Amino acid sequence: MNKLLAALVATTALAAPALAQGEITEFRLGVLGGENAQDRMATNQCFADKIADALGVEVKVFTPADYNGVMQGLLGGSIDAAMMGASSYAGTYIADPEAVEPVLTTQNIDGSIGYYSIGFARTESGIESLDDMQGKTFGFGDPNSTSGYLIPSVEISEAGYSMEPGDYFSDVVFTGGHEQTIVAVNNGDVDAGVTWADGLGNWEDGYNNGALRKAVDAGLVDMNELTQIWQSEIIPNGPFVIRQALPQDVKDTVTEILADMWEEDAECAYGVAAGEAKDFVPVTHDHYKSIVAARESVINN
Repeated sequence: MNKLLAALVATTALAAPALAQGEITEFRLGVLGGENAQDRMATNQCFADKIADALGVEVKVFTPADYNGVMQGLLGGSIDAAMMGASSYAGTYIADPEAVEPVLTTQNIDGSIGYYSIGFARTESGIESLDDMQGKTFGFGDPNSTSGYLIPSVEISEAGYSMEPGDYFSDVVFTGGHEQTIVAVNNGDVDAGVTWADGLGNWEDGYNNGALRKAVDAGLVDMNELTQIWQSEIIPNGPFVIRQALPQDVKDTVTEILADMWEEDAECAYGVAAGEAKDFVPVTHDHYKSIVAARESVINN
């Protein structure tokens, strides 16, 4: 496991002092990895435009290659806000509890605020469960992803399947993100992988919300050619976070824009939420204490 954890624990250096309270001259919106940068930029530009109109400053959208880039940007002050996964938020909090504050999360169509890590394989492979994965290659997205690594690595290990490459699985690899995992499985580069979904709606649609839905919308996969082989326990939807050092009126304005988005611009909200959802609703750090504990446990083992 040490090889897999190296990227997970090599995070959290502060890059620059936080912006002092007062007037801002620009606002920097970060977007986590998981799909190509052009798509991430396109689906979040409408949100950036709304922030620019409300604050009267230029808004820049940053799409780092991996989750750690957004984490470091928030810690160092070069990114002001981002929609994060629960584990990437936990890693940021562990590094500096006063760096960011979670303010909103996605509420699913059924009113819940959770999602799942989903294991999947090509249907033609004949793999139907983890019992069929002995001697096979398992793909994970990013070491700072909740559903793409943290939760499945813990739960699959607890179920009795060693995560040490070569023990049960022939190899355990990082693909670089959710979209990359989906493409890798679809192309046969790995035998199975994990990604995230709300678990609602139909499999053939990639469920209602999540990385599979985005892949279907982008025409990357036909879900009828994929089979679900595993599902985690429910995970709290990741938070939209804002740097604590920003002026309070700026934080309030940006939070209100996102909170009202499903009512005022459902098309923009669909892109920000990665699919169908009901609303963006308030959360606090308390919602993520279990994920912080899980991340600390993995780092310390």
